[in-house]
Amino acid sequence: MKHKFNYNWTLKDAVFTKDKGKVFSCFACGGGSTMGYKLAGFDVIGCNEIDPKMIEAYKANHNPKYAYLEPIQTFKLRTDLPDELYNLDILDGSPPCSSFSMAGNREKDWGKEKVFREGQSEQVLDTLFFDFIDLAKKLQPKIVVAENVAGMMMGEAKEYVKKVYVEFQNAGYQLRIEPYLLDASTMGVPQKRRRVFFVALRNDLAGQFMEQVDMFQVAPKLQLNFNEPEIVFGKVRSEYGKDYSETERGKLILNAIESDKSISDINMRINNINSGFNSMILHDEEVRGTITAGEKDWRFYDKMGCSDLDYQLCGSYPKDYNFMTQSKEGPKYMIGMSVPPIMTAQIATEIYNQWISKI
Repeated sequence: MKHKFNYNWTLKDAVFTKDKGKVFSCFACGGGSTMGYKLAGFDVIGCNEIDPKMIEAYKANHNPKYAYLEPIQTFKLRTDLPDELYNLDILDGSPPCSSFSMAGNREKDWGKEKVFREGQSEQVLDTLFFDFIDLAKKLQPKIVVAENVAGMMMGEAKEYVKKVYVEFQNAGYQLRIEPYLLDASTMGVPQKRRRVFFVALRNDLAGQFMEQVDMFQVAPKLQLNFNEPEIVFGKVRSEYGKDYSETERGKLILNAIESDKSISDINMRINNINSGFNSMILHDEEVRGTITAGEKDWRFYDKMGCSDLDYQLCGSYPKDYNFMTQSKEGPKYMIGMSVPPIMTAQIATEIYNQWISKI
């Protein structure tokens, strides 16, 4: 089966038709979702981002018409926004989600102010989603797309999701009864990355799709069924990894066996220490796990660290993306923070085919 989009691509050779509609991206990071919309044929006219390093990389690669470096709490209150932002086809956003990640503190962190690594002002992360919906209520785009971690659908976070539905409804949007829980590995991305997507259609447009069923009005249901073949790491990895042989873990990886999935497995077996759980060991015959913004990953094939190109290909980032001077970790941090471009491209294509093209 052929993949709809190629994970191995470059910006210079990409064809962005910009004929499917206008998009504005919030919490834009370096532009992962932006590139997805562009691949699907949309015109992404601008972004909002709080991190100065991220927005500089965004500008370098996307040259946006509008770029706002400020917290969304400030941005949503602006009275000087251009008319184009009040006539969007899609308002896109990925509110920071660590409060709901199964790898974090979850409930213990809810309601607490946090500072991001780049030194921005403190924010309560679990309220940013509602700030984003406030912006949607103000701008009234045809469609709102919001992405978050799968942990939003687990445990006590389900109550939070109910509040999200209520706020979307108050903002004037129809919403599915359940969010879309999608895995990037089934969408042509060489990475297992499960994410929740909320896709909301404005009420007046939803009425065009309504069907009468048992005397109840049923909002249109977007079909997001992706069953593309998985892409294993051995097909993706670059020829050479990074040499970390002088580091403690660079020496530890030499003891890896076939069953080891993380550095922690080696540490437990050799040192009886549970350390390195998030530092994954990637096997050629398996699809790699979720790229995170944190610890480096390792290649079982040659016992070396993953190369920058490994992360770019597995994250479906273009090979010629200019990451500028993001961090000492290189591209991994930005890619780990981003929605994979091809994941967004797949969703955006279906939004256009099923909804926008018929409005």
